[in-house]
Amino acid sequence: MIAPGAAGEMPPGGGTGAQNAPQKSSEMKAATFLERVWAWVHETFPERQIYIRSDGRVQFFTFGPSLQATLAGLTLIFLGWVAFATVNVIFKDRIIAAKDHRYQQMQQAYESRVADLQISYDELNGALVGAEDRFKATADALQAKQNAIAGFLGRATAAQAAVGIRGAGPAPAPLPPLAMLPAGAQGGSMDVVSPQASADSFDAEGGFSSLTMMPEPAAPQPRTGRPVKASFLDTATQKVAALFQAVGARLHMGVTAPAGTSAAYAQHPALRALTQQTERVAAIGRNDVQLMAQTEKALGMGVTNLRGVMRRTGINPDSFARKISAREGIGGPEIPLDQVRLEGISDPHFTRAYLGAAAVLEQLNGLSTALSHVPLSLPVSAASFDKSSGFGARVDPFTGRYAFHPGIDFAGPWGSRVQATAPGKVVFAGYRGGYGNMVEIDHGLGLHTRYGHLSSIHVRAGAAVAKGMAVGRVGNTGRST
Repeated sequence: MIAPGAAGEMPPGGGTGAQNAPQKSSEMKAATFLERVWAWVHETFPERQIYIRSDGRVQFFTFGPSLQATLAGLTLIFLGWVAFATVNVIFKDRIIAAKDHRYQQMQQAYESRVADLQISYDELNGALVGAEDRFKATADALQAKQNAIAGFLGRATAAQAAVGIRGAGPAPAPLPPLAMLPAGAQGGSMDVVSPQASADSFDAEGGFSSLTMMPEPAAPQPRTGRPVKASFLDTATQKVAALFQAVGARLHMGVTAPAGTSAAYAQHPALRALTQQTERVAAIGRNDVQLMAQTEKALGMGVTNLRGVMRRTGINPDSFARKISAREGIGGPEIPLDQVRLEGISDPHFTRAYLGAAAVLEQLNGLSTALSHVPLSLPVSAASFDKSSGFGARVDPFTGRYAFHPGIDFAGPWGSRVQATAPGKVVFAGYRGGYGNMVEIDHGLGLHTRYGHLSSIHVRAGAAVAKGMAVGRVGNTGRST
């Protein structure tokens, strides 16, 4: 039996404390928070007593505020745990399903993110591989062009050497007008049918002293100037070496993104570097087209100079070249240049420029071959001899009347060496009238030279002679002063 303040036996001070609680509460406004809580506990859980009567005996138990508050707290905790356990048991499947749903959503989100990252990686990797392939293809094309230019330069240098072109030197005197007489022409033979100056003269005359293969246009060399030699291969090698060393550098300049690459990937440092290097290599390749055009122009100047030299000797270069072509035999199908492809080179502009320059070089080689049959060098040493009589009309030294002189006379030390001015075959070696001791050489294609007034003869008829080979010694035989 529980009864607060039972009438049978009132606890000491119990009723009085309950009646005076409101008054004490109003009087404890200045108390601490703990005191207020303790007062609330006493007010909420006043002291209670339990009476037990058995066999005429009465016992009672007293429950103070602290014990009641503790039991109330434990009861609330127990009821809360029971409620939580009951809810989990009843709604267990729903809770598990909700957690599984959230887990699946998180897993799908992570998988979607990983898939996006993989796609981004594959796209970037593909863009890098494509950029590397484009760079390699562009560099290979440039290397093929450089190899083609190097081979072309070698052939051009050989063509220069064949005609005796020198890189520098003072400009000699202009070539005098000459006339080449065919074998058996009326008027007899001549002392020396050869120009006064050697073939070295025309390189300074025309300025075609060397192949200046530079990307920038070069002004024509003056007649008295010293042409500047330039090595394209050295310059190109330095450029390409510096170019390949800069491939791994991070560039911060704006470049054009490759086709099919997003703007975000185009800003990747490695892709930007490869793209810019590819453009730089391609720009060098485009400069090669201008270089070949400039080379073709330089070779064309050489062709013009050689044709001019041949015209000054009285030879028509076109008909002379046709004679050589007819003797050698030339043929083959006609193939347009736009249908020709150089190995490893897909640039049609470079191919067209290269083939154009090669065609001009072929003309230069043809004229060089033709010029090798023309006696253009001096038969004697220019330092020791003076020209005593020129080609054409003159006052005859014996009669004092005007007469035609079909040759050039040179005065110099007795017994000096006389050499062939071009390769050929000796057709006469002996004494002939006014020429005295004379050697006549057939250079082919209707060109003959005669070396007269010799003191001695060193060759025999039928012998083959090379350019510069001694044929006799200077003398004063025949009709000579």
